[in-house]
Amino acid sequence: SADLLGQQPPRARSPTPAAAPPLSRRARSLAMAESGGSGRGPPSPGAGAALRRWEQLRRRAAAPWARGLLAVAVGLGLLYAVLRVPLRLRDGLAAVTVFLSTLTPKFYFALTVTSSFISGLIFVFEWWHFRKYGTSFIEQVSVSHLRPLIGGAENSPPPPAAFSAGDSDTSRQNMPECKVWRNPLNLFRGAEYSRYMWVTGKEPLTYYDMNLSAQDHQNFFTCDTDALRPSDTVMQKAWRERNPQARIKAAYQALELNNDCATAYVLLAEEEATTIVDAEKYFKQALKAGEMIYKRSQNCHSQSPQHEAQLRRDTNVLVYVKRRLAMCARKLGRIREAVKMMRDLMKEFPLLSMLNIHENLLEALLELQAYADVQAVLAKYDDISLPKSAAICYTAALLKARAVSERFSPETASKRGLSTAEINAVEAIHRAVEFNPHVPKYLLEMKSLVLPPEHILKRGDSEAVAYAFFHLQHWKRIEGALNLLHCTWEGTFRMIPYPLEKGHLFYPYPSCTETADRELLPTFHEVSVYPQKELPFFIHFTAGLCSFSAMLALLTHQFPELMVILAKA
Repeated sequence: SADLLGQQPPRARSPTPAAAPPLSRRARSLAMAESGGSGRGPPSPGAGAALRRWEQLRRRAAAPWARGLLAVAVGLGLLYAVLRVPLRLRDGLAAVTVFLSTLTPKFYFALTVTSSFISGLIFVFEWWHFRKYGTSFIEQVSVSHLRPLIGGAENSPPPPAAFSAGDSDTSRQNMPECKVWRNPLNLFRGAEYSRYMWVTGKEPLTYYDMNLSAQDHQNFFTCDTDALRPSDTVMQKAWRERNPQARIKAAYQALELNNDCATAYVLLAEEEATTIVDAEKYFKQALKAGEMIYKRSQNCHSQSPQHEAQLRRDTNVLVYVKRRLAMCARKLGRIREAVKMMRDLMKEFPLLSMLNIHENLLEALLELQAYADVQAVLAKYDDISLPKSAAICYTAALLKARAVSERFSPETASKRGLSTAEINAVEAIHRAVEFNPHVPKYLLEMKSLVLPPEHILKRGDSEAVAYAFFHLQHWKRIEGALNLLHCTWEGTFRMIPYPLEKGHLFYPYPSCTETADRELLPTFHEVSVYPQKELPFFIHFTAGLCSFSAMLALLTHQFPELMVILAKA
């Protein structure tokens, strides 16, 4: 009846739907795509038609006959490209020929001169970089930056071995031969290093070397109980100061608080004293105070661990002061007194052999020419179980060379052969050269000496400088010793053709010595490198390119027409 009356029928009220679960982000995006992309209302008729046409096209493209047509089209495109490229190349070659035919001899001359100049600059820079850092700049950049981009990081060589100045067990297990050691014959800063700087204007010590010395002073002369004594607290800060004047000022402040502060006298003797005589006066005051403190620590060292640490510190101070007093006596010419002090020190503290006091004793005995005593010291310390040094190896070689050097002649030896004593001397020299191959150049005065650093690297150039600085006079004193060394030392390298891979009497030569020596030795000293590195490929390449370009420039300048004809041909 409602239809007949033209009225709208009443709409039935739909039941309230239950709450639907929230849609995920992917479901919401699909729903928006089906609704025309707006997400606000039902899809329009045009959008639905477009979607239906797209579905039809996709089904047709998936048909086999459509794939065949696509393959035919791709084949025709490739055929066109193959036929087109030779034509383009021919046109390009024709254009290049026309361009070259219009060039004048001046252009070729300018081109060759510019090429020669640029390659010359690259060659000079490569040579400078190799001389300073030991590597090729182009090779270093290619290995560091280009190889990871190409994907060769897996096969890249390991980084160069680092050197260690600490006492960590891990470092010693990895590379025991690259550990930096305290120089047993190091000079006095105020009386020797500073005087050298005043005269020459050059800094003999590097920052790295002085930083290691500061760490040594803090380890030797400080302990946990310093906070209980104001003077030791001041000295604890003084050893950390970088400015020498600030350290000296702090030492005087410590003496104002305690006139028996031994470490304050040590600092003044090392840095403020400008002569060995003044340094000896300060060390005598330090000895008087140090012995009193040491006896006091001995009486109460078993009370607590802090007292044991204080006893170790006082022992270090006392040993250091006595050793430096013996060195002062040696420098002032009282050699027998110095020998007695060193022997007494080694007897009183036999467990401190790591301080290498026997090397000071060897040098003093050589100055006295007491070769029998030198041999006795070598018999004790030149043992297979003890660490070697250049002083041990070269002193042993010097004693054996002394027995035959006076009558040694290369011509006579080549005719009659070597005697047993001469063979022993030559073998001792080869052993010493294998341990440190840098020493002979300084003993034979093929390289100039500098002041030795406060720290040395075993088997490195720094150890060679330190040894030759004190022992060159002993080799000169024995007639014929340097001549025997000059005739035989290079034969060592024939016995060890690959020193980095294998050794003869010692471990293979470490590869980290050059890096450490550059940190220990001053910049004005040319560091000795062993084994000698071959020139990198890029130095040869740039040198050849520069020479070839210069030759072409010269020929172009002398014969312009002929060179133009050759270039066009």
